[in-house]
Amino acid sequence: MVFLVLALPVLVLDYRSRLGLAPWDKLFRHSVKSPLKLSRYSPLSPSRLGVLFLIILALGLFIFAIFPRFPGYQLQSFPVSSPQQLEEKTFSPEYRGIVNPGYDDGEGGEGGNFGDSPTEGTGTLDDSFYYGFSSKINQNLRGRLEKKLVMRVRSQAPGYWRVLTFDHYTGQGWEISGDEDIQTIQRPSYSYRFVIGSSVGRKDTKKIIQSYTAVATLPNIIPSLPDPQFLFFPTKEIGLDPLGNLRSPLGLVEGLTYTIISQVPYRTRDMLQEAPTEYPESIKEKYLQIPSEIKEKIKQKAEQLLSKSPQPITSPYEQALYLAQAIKQNYSIEPDLPFFAEDEDLVSAFLFNHLGGYPDHFSTVLTVMLRSLGIPARLATGFGPGQFNPFTGYYIVHNTDAYAVTEVFIPGSGWYAFDPIPGHDLIPPSFEEEQTFSVLRQLWQWVAGWLPSPVTGFLSNLFHEIIGGILLTLSWLWRFFSSSIIGVFTGLIFAISAVFVVWLGWSQLKNWGDRRRLAKLPPMERVYLQMLRLLKAKGYEKHPAQTPLEYVSITRENYPEATADIIAAISQAYVGWRYGEQMANVSSLQQQFKALKRSLSNIQLGNKTP
Repeated sequence: MVFLVLALPVLVLDYRSRLGLAPWDKLFRHSVKSPLKLSRYSPLSPSRLGVLFLIILALGLFIFAIFPRFPGYQLQSFPVSSPQQLEEKTFSPEYRGIVNPGYDDGEGGEGGNFGDSPTEGTGTLDDSFYYGFSSKINQNLRGRLEKKLVMRVRSQAPGYWRVLTFDHYTGQGWEISGDEDIQTIQRPSYSYRFVIGSSVGRKDTKKIIQSYTAVATLPNIIPSLPDPQFLFFPTKEIGLDPLGNLRSPLGLVEGLTYTIISQVPYRTRDMLQEAPTEYPESIKEKYLQIPSEIKEKIKQKAEQLLSKSPQPITSPYEQALYLAQAIKQNYSIEPDLPFFAEDEDLVSAFLFNHLGGYPDHFSTVLTVMLRSLGIPARLATGFGPGQFNPFTGYYIVHNTDAYAVTEVFIPGSGWYAFDPIPGHDLIPPSFEEEQTFSVLRQLWQWVAGWLPSPVTGFLSNLFHEIIGGILLTLSWLWRFFSSSIIGVFTGLIFAISAVFVVWLGWSQLKNWGDRRRLAKLPPMERVYLQMLRLLKAKGYEKHPAQTPLEYVSITRENYPEATADIIAAISQAYVGWRYGEQMANVSSLQQQFKALKRSLSNIQLGNKTP
């Protein structure tokens, strides 16, 4: 934008100089006496340049928004930056847990926890820090977050920016088993790259690159898309807990930028339906845990919901889909939910007493319900994609975008997320929804957010009806053309005819538009443009970068002197009229143009002899 501000007046002055025009103030001084009025005629008038600047800026942003995005940073090094205090940071030998400033651990702030939310029992949610980012989360808290921007994400595809996963259900919350038993990974001194894992041998993944920038202080856990392979991070070491969660030695402070390369698994429904149901012992031991006193009645409730399906469901993946949808439809969010009693189980209270709960309670219920059926599942917390800005390319993420989902283990494929929260999509956003023109779609969603609901609904229905009708017609034509040899020949004839009709129609429309546009122009400009069009038809087109007088000087090398003189006369008259406000004898110039047409009919380009 700064370059554009500087370039516009320079281009104006350069063009006037190449035309050899006199200073603008001398041209109008005799007719305009007031200096204020005289400034309006200046080619460097702020109002003129301002309007031109805004037009160029708007056009550039529009082109940026509709231009197709192709996957991939074509880079070998990735964004990493941090405040100075992180560069040499390592884990403290005494404490390797998660530091969430929103919790009060009751020990005066061990590890830095000094917030208002208690880790057990009843209490109020801290209004700044999401309660789900801790080694132990308490779902007997009540309250709501105050919206605050926490990070910006640039990613090849949208997704659920997962932060933590939990394996142990406590009855009123979750915790990570072996929280202190973390593996430290160190990076080479010459590189910021940490090697987290490898997807060697897996063909059902796609590499997705994400860059995160913290805008506010966050706990010392590192958001990412599932299955991170490489992490570019500024600290000397990072931690990996038993569940695969990434930890930083220090909280993610404002200004920190890091990059992650994830091998995200594809979500092919047919493949996942046919996945085996034999789970490794390590998975069953960790992710089937459920309190014995509630297991049987939760299982009966799950089977009752599944029995409502028109057809029997045997695939664990399909059971997870069906139960997530059933919970979403049969239970509601209860903003005024009372506290659970000390010995009251969250899932039981949700299903049998309150018929609903807080949004994250839905994911807890689905997770426990699946475990009761023998399907390994765990709770995951993280951020939704946030609001995409189509002009900057960043996903803008707030603390209120954080929520919990259920992840189900599929043998041979990995963990897949399900979202039973009412108002959310059943499956979190993924790279499989990525489209070449996805920015245009997201721009429409951004615009639709500002429009009244009736207007948005009308435009969406109109768009779907038009596109749907076109697709149905094309589908019918394709079936007809591909059904037989006759159809193939008919399709070829149709395609050739269609191309010819389009070409003919476009030519006629263009000629009509040119004639209509010329008729509206001032007589002097009309004569000049008619001359340029005639010369272009004869094979000598004026380049857009050439001034009229530069074009004249070159025509003398290609046309006889008499013809070149006519071209020069019309061009000089146009320059004087256009830039010097000099009157021109249009009638005389029209006669010269007719003479030019007659002479060109007898002249071959490049031969000066008539």
